[in-house]
Amino acid sequence: MMGSRWSPAPPGRRRGPELERAILDAALEQLSTVGWNALTMEGVATGAQTGKAALYRRWPSKADLVADALRSGLPEIGEIPDSGSIREDLLLLCGRTRGVMYSRAGQALWSVLHECDHMTGERFRGVIWSGLQEPAQRLIRELVLRGIERGDVRPDATGPFVVDVIPAMLMYRAKVCGSEWGDADIAELIDEVMVPLLRV
Repeated sequence: MMGSRWSPAPPGRRRGPELERAILDAALEQLSTVGWNALTMEGVATGAQTGKAALYRRWPSKADLVADALRSGLPEIGEIPDSGSIREDLLLLCGRTRGVMYSRAGQALWSVLHECDHMTGERFRGVIWSGLQEPAQRLIRELVLRGIERGDVRPDATGPFVVDVIPAMLMYRAKVCGSEWGDADIAELIDEVMVPLLRV
């Protein structure tokens, strides 16, 4: 019909998990590009192609949204199969832990901690604990106990500091010293620190 304007039908409305995933992805993208201080709920809504109301129905504040985005974006370390060697088990664990640290969410998390105030920072440190430190420590404890059963780890290597060494070193060298963790560095950490610490 002459004079009429035609436009394609709008895409179907996203709901539930699909919409939440789009919002969380948009929040991570905003963190990666503009950082914590410049991130706005309006900017995230625009990135997710939804309205601000959809965000506020789920997350009362920017901090609530960002905490969920970081938590859901961190990859899992996953279980470590038994290689028959504590050295090989720990090498795999270190590589996966490095992957979590250098993931998009991992990098964004550290940027947020540098930008936000102390009160907000404490909340995000909880994300580091639940998403990285606690899983890594739990797995190291399991690997050590497995090594004791196999006979390639000394029976008394069960002190609380044993499980802290790898996460502490990875984070200290990466975030305090600004060092990259290459494969050779991880192998040196295992061969020069962990294996001598754990061997019978």
